[in-house]
Amino acid sequence: MNPPQPLSSLTPGTRGVVVEIRIPAEHRSRLLEMGVLVGTPIELVRYAPLGDPVEIKVRGYHLSLRKHEADLVLLRVNS
Repeated sequence: MNPPQPLSSLTPGTRGVVVEIRIPAEHRSRLLEMGVLVGTPIELVRYAPLGDPVEIKVRGYHLSLRKHEADLVLLRVNS
């Protein structure tokens, strides 16, 4: 089984499932409200020209996360 990888380390087009969210509790609720939960499939769409923010596709819509947030969302990549 593949080890979890930070969302920010993936290449565009990569898909995986969220296995852990390491964002502190006081900031995590914003992600949870947008549908980023443990067990949720996510696809990395692209990086902005300077690498921040990161665009993902989750639950049928596109969402942008700051790179420091994407560093703390761990995915198990589909192989």
